[in-house]
Amino acid sequence: MTPEERRAKIESYGQAYDDLLAALKEFPREMWQWKPAPDRWSVHEILVHLADSETNAYVRVRRMIAEPGGSVMAYDQEKWATNLNYHAQNPDHAVEQLKWIRRTTCDLLRQQPDAVWSHTGAHPEHPTYSMERWLEIYAGHLPGHINQMRKNYDAWKKK
Repeated sequence: MTPEERRAKIESYGQAYDDLLAALKEFPREMWQWKPAPDRWSVHEILVHLADSETNAYVRVRRMIAEPGGSVMAYDQEKWATNLNYHAQNPDHAVEQLKWIRRTTCDLLRQQPDAVWSHTGAHPEHPTYSMERWLEIYAGHLPGHINQMRKNYDAWKKK
């Protein structure tokens, strides 16, 4: 990834929160807990997942910057959703948490010199987990879930 491509990805990563807010305005609150299937997530669950995922991402990237080569945590998102009872959690708090974590991480990423982008971490699910891989994953994470929420909404309207 060139420095220019990286900067564009960082800006996309930073913009995704505003894109999420715009998308949430499309979905009536009464459908947020609706699930398209028992094994699929509702908008509510997706929002809590995004906060948890972003919190894990926050720790992972900081670990790779400060302690290159160290271990980064994996987690089972399905177990988190079930065992943390995502539907019992406040989705507005999750969105607010996501905002601040993403903003502080985006600020940190913008400050990193080119040399830091060669840092890696030991991730049990990714043989090569680099800073650039991290950026690829998390720049696309919110947009992917926004798309998932739109599909939920479309299915809800048809039910």
